[in-house]
Amino acid sequence: MSHDALGTAHEAAATAVPAQAPELEQVPVLTVDALTVRFSGLLALDAVSFTVAPGTIHALIGPNGAGKSTCFNVVSGVYRATAGSVRYADQDLTRLPPHRIARLGVARTFQNIVLTNGSVAENLMLGRHSLTRAGFAATALRLPSVVREQRRHRERAAEIADFLGLGPVFDKPVGSLAYGDRKRVEMARALCMEPKLLMLDEPVAGMHPTERAAMAETIAMVRDALGISILIVEHDMGLIMRIADAVTVLDFGRRIADGPPERIQRDPAVISAYLGRTDEDTPAADTPAQDTGAHDEGTHL
Repeated sequence: MSHDALGTAHEAAATAVPAQAPELEQVPVLTVDALTVRFSGLLALDAVSFTVAPGTIHALIGPNGAGKSTCFNVVSGVYRATAGSVRYADQDLTRLPPHRIARLGVARTFQNIVLTNGSVAENLMLGRHSLTRAGFAATALRLPSVVREQRRHRERAAEIADFLGLGPVFDKPVGSLAYGDRKRVEMARALCMEPKLLMLDEPVAGMHPTERAAMAETIAMVRDALGISILIVEHDMGLIMRIADAVTVLDFGRRIADGPPERIQRDPAVISAYLGRTDEDTPAADTPAQDTGAHDEGTHL
């Protein structure tokens, strides 16, 4: 798909907004409270707290090794907290496995694209799996009720593909798409889970400027059209300052700033963390192979 086609996603939202968007009052608050994580004696997170308000884009930023990915992975159930809590939809997420967290309406993407070799449609249908009611036996027998349910899920997946500007490539193999389009497919698959909290792990990493601009528009469009909350980890500070409603800044596992982007840009501690650190100051690791900082384009404030 051409970049012109990607750029029309914003306009397409007026006619292709998914019908099952939650009401804002139905979107829970995400509360991270005194979250602490240790890995073999290494303090990766030190009593980090922040709140993601319903229907907002909340960015989690910081230099390499700051603890962003650790925090992200605790919220999504990949890692376990040593202390503190993460509450969402009146549930404590810190002891729940990822699939239980997903059922509460939390979906995530990954920094490295994780897609099958099938078509866009097949990948998006994977996002509908947790919403499927048919059992194994009924599915194996291809009962009429199963066929009808699968048709409804495919129609829904097609709506979400249209919403993100992927309609023209819905039946094409993922492997035939440009890198930026594959990142968009991963976001579409997450949206197919009908989340109320969408977690985006470096959504523009590896993209060239045109793709990054298109993805920024898409993220803002998802927030505006669907009213869901978005928690984003991203190294592109230009993008974050344009689209985020609130920003939490981590450094050496601690929260050093929290607030609206315009205040974060002027915060002396944030400026020092980004501009005053030498290579010798950078910690050896954040989490195992997570915060690699491979895409630090535009990290200036």
